[in-house]
Amino acid sequence: MTNRPSGSSSGNPFGNNRLVVSYLMLRKAIGCLGMALPFVLAIGGGLIFRTGLQKTVSDYYYTGMGDVFVGTLFAMGVFLFSYRGYGKKDDLAGNIAAICVIGTALFPTTPADPTTVASIIGKVHVLFATLYFATLAYFSLFLFTKSDSTKPATRQKLQRNQVYRVCGYLIVWALIAIALLGVLPDTLTAAFADLNPVFWLESIAVVAFGVSWFVKGEGILEDEE
Repeated sequence: MTNRPSGSSSGNPFGNNRLVVSYLMLRKAIGCLGMALPFVLAIGGGLIFRTGLQKTVSDYYYTGMGDVFVGTLFAMGVFLFSYRGYGKKDDLAGNIAAICVIGTALFPTTPADPTTVASIIGKVHVLFATLYFATLAYFSLFLFTKSDSTKPATRQKLQRNQVYRVCGYLIVWALIAIALLGVLPDTLTAAFADLNPVFWLESIAVVAFGVSWFVKGEGILEDEE
């Protein structure tokens, strides 16, 4: 098991420089995977497999980019399982997110003309994906924004908190918008259905999550020495 970093939730809580680099790199790796995923799927699918833009990110499971989709989700899951934060809440959230993203990969979205079993699996996929994004929003809004109460927050920390909150609210907004699209009658959504709005909303959520983790890994807005 990965050793837990000790200390408060701001500044360097790590007593070992190698652990500092390791955890910062882990956060940045998770962030980069999130930011890249929708673009890699859309561009790779179009250029390599001549696949049109799919209705959802998960629909790429059934295209030539399916292995990339599943592999990326599994990589995120492994990284999230390896992640150890500043306390039990961080660890629990990381483990929940890991289980949910791997579950999202193992239980594919509902295909066209599904069987009864495929429809059930598709509902499980939606459940895992929703819980995954909700957990990521929780990271951004409540965990990443925590500060060390024993010293004033730096200018960079305050800026990072603004980024985390924007990313968290974007994830929540995207989830609500996707849910609304799912319950609105086809007569209201038909006009823009060809624009694949769910794909773009999911992409916003995934990229927002990626930016949040990249910033948490001090990819940008790092505290000045």
